Amino acid sequence: MDMIGQDLRISLLPLFVLALPLLEIAGFVIVGSQIGALATVGLVLASTIAGSLLLRHQGFGVMRRVRAEMDAGRDPSRQLAHGAMIVLAAILLIIPGFITDIFAILLLLPPVRDLAWRMLKGRIVLATSFSGSGFRTKPRDKVIDLDDGDYSRADDYSRGPDHNSPWRRLKDD
Repeated sequence: MDMIGQDLRISLLPLFVLALPLLEIAGFVIVGSQIGALATVGLVLASTIAGSLLLRHQGFGVMRRVRAEMDAGRDPSRQLAHGAMIVLAAILLIIPGFITDIFAILLLLPPVRDLAWRMLKGRIVLATSFSGSGFRTKPRDKVIDLDDGDYSRADDYSRGPDHNSPWRRLKDD
């Protein structure tokens, strides 16, 4: 039954993507008939500006919250997911249409984001090596110290070919 449900969701996604512009046009017609064409265009422009401002403001806010979680030694994946949902909400606000605006406003509500996070966190794999002190980086332990004779510049061809070089061609033997 789970496989059938997944197949049904996958097959309905293209239908939804194709139907969304038609639903948005219907939304424009309904809203435009209620409040007028100029007010409808004004609402669309206002939501686009709000989405742009939200995208700019929240991008920096998400990075600040993720850094605070890492500095405290906690896993930042919840903050990253909330940030991604806020960015998605901002993008949905930028897209002209009232249905996408409704989804965006829902994503801006913290309880809705928490619900979405609880539903998605089992499906998301965080591929990091996060520890209590933050993300580990692999230390660089090899240092190669060269003398003046160990390398040559591009304009210095006075040295001949190195016959012991592993990069030489086999037919040069």
